[in-house]
Amino acid sequence: MKKMWQLWLTAVLAVLLLTACGGTDDSKDKGTDNNTTTEQSDKENGSDSEASEDTDAATYPMTIKDATGVEITLEKAPETIISTLPSNTEILFALGLDDEIVAVDDYSDYPEDATKKEKIGDMNLNIEKIISMNPEMVFGHEMSLPGSEAGYQQIRDAGIPVYIVKNAMNFDETYSTIEAIGEATGKSEEASKVVEDMKAKVEDVVAKTADIETPKRVIVETSDVPEIYVPGKNTFMQEILDKIGAENVVTEEGWIMISPEEIVKQNPDVMVIMHDYTPDVINSVKERDGFADITAVKEDQIVQVDANLTSRTGPRLAEGLEEVAKAVYPEAFK
Repeated sequence: MKKMWQLWLTAVLAVLLLTACGGTDDSKDKGTDNNTTTEQSDKENGSDSEASEDTDAATYPMTIKDATGVEITLEKAPETIISTLPSNTEILFALGLDDEIVAVDDYSDYPEDATKKEKIGDMNLNIEKIISMNPEMVFGHEMSLPGSEAGYQQIRDAGIPVYIVKNAMNFDETYSTIEAIGEATGKSEEASKVVEDMKAKVEDVVAKTADIETPKRVIVETSDVPEIYVPGKNTFMQEILDKIGAENVVTEEGWIMISPEEIVKQNPDVMVIMHDYTPDVINSVKERDGFADITAVKEDQIVQVDANLTSRTGPRLAEGLEEVAKAVYPEAFK
C-alpha cells in the first residue's frame, strides 16, 4: 500500500508541478488571500476585557473561499471534521483539533492519534460513509481533484460543506494554507503560532548552511527502479535545495523519470532517497550497475529521508528541510 501511495503521489505531483511551471506565482507573500477570503467586514476594535463569547459572536457568520473559489458560509467553527489527505490531517492536528476530527483517509498516519480515527478510504474515497457520518466540514485537497471532484460534489449535494485545500507549491504557500485552514476552523491564533515556529526552524537551517563554501551536487530519488522519478527545477525540492545552497543535478523542469545510466553520468556528491518500499534500499542503490564509481557511493553519501516530511505540505515541512540539510551537509549540524 505504501508503494502504491508513493508512486501515485509522485505521478500526481509530476502533473501538478509541471502545470504550475507554466504560470507565474502571484500568490507568494500574500498571506491567507492565497487560499481563502473573508467576506465579512473587520471586527470593530474592542477592549482587552471583552469576553471570548463576544469575540466569537463578532467572528461568525463568515464566508470563506476555498482553493477552487467555492464559497462556504460558516455559522460557527466546525465541531466535526473529516480529512481526506495526510497533509490536511497533520495541519488539523497541529491546530489542536483532535476532538473535532472524526475520520481521516487511510494514509493519514501522523500523529499517532490519526491512526485511531475512523477511516474513509484511500485515493478512492468512501463517499457514502463520509455522508453517513454527516460531518460539519470535509477538508478535501486540490491534488486529489482529478479523481475525487465528483465525490466532493456529491458530499456538497448532501448538504455537507467541502473545503478544497490548495496544493501548496512552496513554503510561503504552505504557510498560507495552514493559516487558511486555521481561519476555516476558528483556530487562526493557533495557525499563526504553527507558522511562526516553522519559519524559525527554516531560518535556523538556512543560517547553519549559509557558510558552506562548496555546494554539493545532489539528486533526490522519490521512486526506485525501474521507474526512478526525481524532482527538477520549479519543484518543492528545488526550493529546499536552494535554501541550503545545494545544487540539483537535474536541470529539467518539474518531475522527470531518469535512468540509472544518467545518474551515473551526472555523478552526484549526495543521493537523497525518499522511498522506502525496497528492502535495504541504501545497499540496493549502491549495487546498481555502474554505481560503484559515483562519488555519493564512494563517499558513503547515500542518505534516506522520510518522504512524508517533504511531500506533506504541513507543519513538518520545516523538519523535512532540516533532514535534507543534514543529509547533504552533516558537518553543518555537528
